[in-house]
Amino acid sequence: MKLLGISGTILGAKTASLVEQILQEARQIAPDVEARMLDLRGCELQFCDGRDPAQYNDDTRMVIAEVTDADFYLIGFPVFNGSIPAPLKNVFDLVPPSVFRHKVMGFAANGGTYQHYLVIENQAKPIAGYFRAFVAPSYVYAHTDHFNRENTIIDAEVKERMKNLAAELIHMQQGLKRKE
Repeated sequence: MKLLGISGTILGAKTASLVEQILQEARQIAPDVEARMLDLRGCELQFCDGRDPAQYNDDTRMVIAEVTDADFYLIGFPVFNGSIPAPLKNVFDLVPPSVFRHKVMGFAANGGTYQHYLVIENQAKPIAGYFRAFVAPSYVYAHTDHFNRENTIIDAEVKERMKNLAAELIHMQQGLKRKE
């Protein structure tokens, strides 16, 4: 089983750290799961414009291939201006919706206000619904105050939510694999 954690931004370090910490929880729960990180900060993505995927640059084709090859997902993003960031939306546009169909998807976000958690409910989950993905009931939202200077989560409640999300992702994916 291949769990792909996506850090859906090209700015900052908190999102990648948050996603990696949740992936680490998943690795502890299920050491047989291949949990990988796709950090968009290291990618030169081209904008989706409807062309044949073979015509995009190497990084864009690699991102499409990584997402397509995954069995389930942990999608992480910072909240900018009350919305998901453009690089993550671009990934969703580049990858055919059928890739996400009937796959498990969980969300983690971070932001500077305590109300931005609603972006998960009002934007991320509806996108997953459009894809016909199976969405983990739990999610993680971390405020800037929940991180230390090294961008590690220090808040006990957020750490517990991270463990719960990792466990739900693994449980849901294992349940789907048994039915195949």
